Amino acid sequence: MYDQLETLLGFLKSGGPILSVVLISSILLWILILERYWYFFIVYPEKLNDILKQWQKRHDHSSWYALRIRAGLLADISIESKQYLIPIQTITSVLPLIGLLGTVTGMITIFEVLNIYGTGNTRGMAAGISRALLPTIAGLFTALAGLYFSSDLRHRVKIQSEKAKDLLHV
Repeated sequence: MYDQLETLLGFLKSGGPILSVVLISSILLWILILERYWYFFIVYPEKLNDILKQWQKRHDHSSWYALRIRAGLLADISIESKQYLIPIQTITSVLPLIGLLGTVTGMITIFEVLNIYGTGNTRGMAAGISRALLPTIAGLFTALAGLYFSSDLRHRVKIQSEKAKDLLHV
């Protein structure tokens, strides 16, 4: 276990401080994504059943007042379904830019090594290349996964909203 932790810390060090920012952003992204799936598979069905029971208890389903209550119930469930989607999309959009920042800082490191040592210090140039490429790859990879799950969650919100509208028929 200690060896794996040491390997991970060495990997983070070779990617520079930007790779740590990518890692923290990725962890936050995955926490939000997993929370949304928890909501859709565990919490949402219970909420929908509660709202459906509330609607079915009403005797009047067609008056203006009843339609406003229905609209309010649908809005409540829609708002809860869309929670955290904007932060997920934002983090997904920002991750490649953070990776690009890692590319720039790594290139600056390479240029500093070239300026001081010339082309003779390949080890210093390799460290700069690692610092340039690792955050970029990590940011792009995580953003691609986040893009897929963000799209899937938006689709689930749309489908579940339609399902709720159908179940709360007038």
